[in-house]
Parts: sequence; structure tokens; C-alpha cells
Amino acid sequence: MATWKAGVSRALMTPETAVWLAGYSGKRAPTGKVHDLWVKTLALEDSRGMRGVIVASDNMGMPLALYDRIHTAVRERCGIEQSGLMVLFSHNHCGPVLPGDFADAYPIDEQQAALINAYADRLCETVVESVAQALAGLSPARLATGSGTTRFAVNRRDNPEPGIGMRMDRGEPLAGRVDHSVPVLTIRSEADELIGILFGYACHATVMNFDKWCGDYPGFAQLALEESHPGAAAMFFAGCGADQNPLPRRHLSQCRHYGNLLAAAVEEVLLQPMSPVGDGFGCAFRYVNLEFQHSISRESLAAVEDPPDSTHGRWAQRWLGTLEQDPELALPAHYPYPVQVWQLGSFLMIALGGEAVVDFALRFKELYGQGTWISGYANTLVAYIPSQRVYLEGGYEGGPFLYEYGHPAERWGEGVESRIVNAVIELVGEIRVRARTEL
Repeated sequence: MATWKAGVSRALMTPETAVWLAGYSGKRAPTGKVHDLWVKTLALEDSRGMRGVIVASDNMGMPLALYDRIHTAVRERCGIEQSGLMVLFSHNHCGPVLPGDFADAYPIDEQQAALINAYADRLCETVVESVAQALAGLSPARLATGSGTTRFAVNRRDNPEPGIGMRMDRGEPLAGRVDHSVPVLTIRSEADELIGILFGYACHATVMNFDKWCGDYPGFAQLALEESHPGAAAMFFAGCGADQNPLPRRHLSQCRHYGNLLAAAVEEVLLQPMSPVGDGFGCAFRYVNLEFQHSISRESLAAVEDPPDSTHGRWAQRWLGTLEQDPELALPAHYPYPVQVWQLGSFLMIALGGEAVVDFALRFKELYGQGTWISGYANTLVAYIPSQRVYLEGGYEGGPFLYEYGHPAERWGEGVESRIVNAVIELVGEIRVRARTEL
């Protein structure tokens, strides 16, 4: 007998205007599409009427201001609180630019800014309508989980990209920490019809860097699964893959191949017995203040030697202008980082904002078991989120590169990992205490 109710909706989000493509510095105007981009929504309700909603999109990221608009509008229209709304994005680098993400990475003029803002308005409306439709379609359902494996993600910090294909062909072992698990959640109707598949993988969606709309390998994986299971919505979430790349890459055939490998891993899970998800939904959300290492000043900004048409140069000029306009302005010393925890029956989901490195997933699996789901790229893009190990090592994921995300600082302060881990532990405890109290 079904103890859950579920509803699924799908909405097209492919831009109809010449909004630039997001994810790499510079101007990338669209010249066509490989396939459409989507927003897909899963609404869940337990036997007590407690509701949660997952929104999964083909966006590169979610700016904080747009996320705030979305969760506020969802609360006002649908009655879903922020803790019960999980906004996931694939971090696909062939989707549209959104206002505020990588603020200085693109040489945006007034005309392009107007297109981007108009698209963001449409996206917000699309997401809210998709949530409303999924909630309106709630009906008895059964949930089950399982886990598979695929291995195209490579730790890019420990494996230089040049020559990686030849190394793989020779069977040479690759270095570095990885998470090759493929977690799968199925949603079936009372008639045992498959209506939804939520699955994830810890790897950048950066096979392609061309000028066509494309969902990258997650898009191909979703298409393959929906072709095999007509009527089911396939939804992807990006794991803690900030230091993981799909290698080798840059060819559309590779992109389709990785998508098919991921879809095949999901199909293998569907062929095996899966674990039913018991009744009971609990959720918790918190912003954790991640401290910046140093505050910027007019002197430090003026000392930036990068060209004015580079990301770093545009960042320095923008903040110089801000400080000159308001010399008394107090710049923030920290960023409000979103941490979210859901528990469905005994099944635990942890959603981290930004580009979290693989160490976070491995640590939380040690704490809570291998069946724990850990998503990065949730709710807001933020920046790279280094573990303590990566922070001390430095490099792109752990070094002074916050400017790429527009922040008024170049590097996080120490203690990023401990602040996030402590917040997750407290939120898990909060949910579990609440569940025992409600028994």
C-alpha cells in the first residue's frame, strides 16, 4: 500500500531570445540547439501531509537573488517553506546566463543585460508554475532507492587533462579521490507505472564548450531514460563533483557517450531489487556564514594588473566603482551559505550550495552510511567550496578565485569544511529529534 503521494511536472526552459550561453568567460551567443533544456519538478507528500518539492533544471547555476525570488514566490503561492523546496541545477555550461552568476565573466552590454533579466523573469515564473502543477498532481505513489556505478568522472586536480585519453587507453591507473556512485530514486504510481526517476553523479557537466543549447551529458542521460520509459520524467542532480571532470571531452560524440553510460548505470539499478522508502518526511535548512579571508580595498583593487577586459579586471573595476561611489560602504565579511537536509523515511539527503569538492560526499557517507545522498549545486551557485585538504593544497578549487563569482574577496577564510559539516550534523539531529517527538 502506498504511504506517499507524488506529483511530477516538466516545463521547457530553452531561451527564445539571444541570451548568451553561461559557464565560460566571454561572449557565447547561441547559434542553435542540440536538444531542449528543461525544468522538472517532483512533489512529495507523506501520510501526515508534510510536503517537499525538488526542482531540477539544466541551468549552470542559480544566483542568490533569483533563488530568493523563487523560494519566496513558491511559499506565497504554494505554501512550501524554504526548507521544503530543494532547487537543483546540473551546472551545465551550455545553458543560459542568469543575472548575477559569474557577474564579471562576460562583457555584458545593456542590450544583453535586458535579455538576461527578461529570461530570468520567465524562468522564475516557469519554476513556480511547475511547482504548482506538480503539487496539483499529487496522487498515491511508492518510492524506492538504489545505487549504481559509472566511471567517466576523473579527478582533475590529480590527472592533467592533456594526454588523459592515451593514459586511459593504456590502462594506466588514475589518481585522486572520486565518487563514482549513481544514486537512483524511483517514483511509481499505485498501478506500478514509473512516473519519475531522480538520479545523480558527481562530475562537472562540461564536456561541451560550444555555442549551442545543450544539456551536456546529463541532458543526454535524461533523454535516454525518458525514451526507454515513456511517461516518466528523468531528473538529474549534480553530486559533489567540483574537482571532477568528464575526460576526455569536447566532442559531441563523447557527450552523448557519457550520457548513455550514466543512463545505463541507472537502468542497471532499475533491473535490481530496490529499497522501499518508508513513510515520513522531515526537512531543515540553514544559512552558514562562510568567512572571507581578506576584505578588498581600493588599494588592493587598484593593484590588479589583469587586462580590463578579463574577468579579474572587470571584477576589480566594478568593485572600485562601487567603493568610489560610496567610500563608507561596509563590504560583507562573509557569505550566507545554504545547507539543507531532508529525510524520507530512513533515507537521508544532504544538499550543499555551490561547487563542493568530492571530499564532502565521502565524509558524509562515512558519517551516515553509503546510502546517503549528497548533492552539490543546490539552491545557489556561490563559488567553489573546498574541503580543508583542498584549501591547504590551494589550486583552482581552493585558492584565491572567489572573484570569478563576483564576491568582494578573493579567497575563503579557513574552516569552510568544519562549518558546513557541523551545520549538517546539527540539522540531521534536529530532524531526527523532531521525528521522535512526533511519533
